[in-house]
Amino acid sequence: MTVREDVLSALVARVRREDARLPGPGVDAPGERTRLVVVDGPAGSGKTTLAGQLGAALPAQVVHMDDLYEGWSGLAEGIERLHRQVLGPLARGEDGRYQRYDWERGRYAEWHDVPRAPYLVVEGCGAGDPRVDAVCALLVWVEGDDALRLTRGLARDGEDAREHWKAWMAAERALYSAHRTARRADVRLDAWGHVTWPAHGI
Repeated sequence: MTVREDVLSALVARVRREDARLPGPGVDAPGERTRLVVVDGPAGSGKTTLAGQLGAALPAQVVHMDDLYEGWSGLAEGIERLHRQVLGPLARGEDGRYQRYDWERGRYAEWHDVPRAPYLVVEGCGAGDPRVDAVCALLVWVEGDDALRLTRGLARDGEDAREHWKAWMAAERALYSAHRTARRADVRLDAWGHVTWPAHGI
């Protein structure tokens, strides 16, 4: 999914209009304040592509949840690592730092710094955990139907990953039901980059 230029421009303008909410409420820390953009939605819907476009346009560092999950079973712990290593420190007025998980080798790899900056984009399943509401400038939800997402996922990961994908889709479905992420989102897009909410446009 590649978002059209007019939609991308509207998203960027919306982000720039919003308040910078990092560090978090009640924290009086000198230095840069950050506008956090979160792109969430089920796997294979197009979040990574959109986040890349936003990162280039703002500009901003992009943190990928795929680097925080400890493999196919790491959805819940990946969310905790996002808050423990990245968003928690930034909310306290400190720089974030996370260790990338190498899926192929099955172990943690190099560390990545996430310094305080005017903008930060975080994308991936579960990135829009309710805890981001207090510090997020814009929460974007991207969704597509199951068949399309599975087709995209297997094209990327191979047919051998089918059972992993099915298990992941079940896990994320339960997560989103509990988090009500789509309903909480400021903007919703479909898997082709069209705005589905708000009805009047971004």
